[in-house]
Amino acid sequence: MHTHTPALNFEPALLLRAQGVRVAFFDVDGVLTDGGLLFTESGETIKRFSTLDGHGLKLLQKAGITPAVITGRDSVPLRVRLKALGITHVRYGTEDKAPAAQEILNELGLTWSQAAHMGDDWPDLAVMKRVAFACAPTNAHIEVKAIAHYVTQREGGDGAARELCDLLLVASGRYAALLKEYLA
Repeated sequence: MHTHTPALNFEPALLLRAQGVRVAFFDVDGVLTDGGLLFTESGETIKRFSTLDGHGLKLLQKAGITPAVITGRDSVPLRVRLKALGITHVRYGTEDKAPAAQEILNELGLTWSQAAHMGDDWPDLAVMKRVAFACAPTNAHIEVKAIAHYVTQREGGDGAARELCDLLLVASGRYAALLKEYLA
C-alpha cells in the first residue's frame, strides 16, 4: 500500500505562532475575492469567489477552527456564498472591524491570542495588530503586508485564503488526517 506524505511545508516559527488559533477572521474584498467590483446595469454587485478558498474554509470547520467574516460591504452574492459554506459568524457593512471581531470572540468565548486575521487594506490593520496570527494576500497594501506574520504566495480571490487555512490546519495537527480522508 502506498502512503502519502503531505507536500505542504511551512516554517516551524510560523506554525508555532499559529498553533493555538481557534477562530480565523477573513475580510472579503481583496481576500475572499480579487477586490474588483463588477456592477450590472441595474447596479447590482457581482463577485467571484475561489472554490479553493471555499474548501479551505470548510476544512477549518472540520478541524474545529471557526471561520468568521468581517466585511465593510454587504451583498446578496456574499450572503449566498457564506451561507453555502456554513459560515455563521459574520459582520456585514462594518468599517470598524476590531469591535466586530471582539463581539465574535465574546460569542465564542475566545481571546485575541486564539485568533487569526487575513486582511488586505487599512480597515484590517486594527484587527491584525491584536490577533496572534496576522496574514495578508500577496496583493495586499504594503502597510498590511508590513505587519503580517505571513504573506501568501497567491492573490486574494485566487487561493490566498486557502493558504492561510492550510497553514492553520498544519499548525493544529489536523492537516495530514484530513488529507488522508481524501486519499482513501
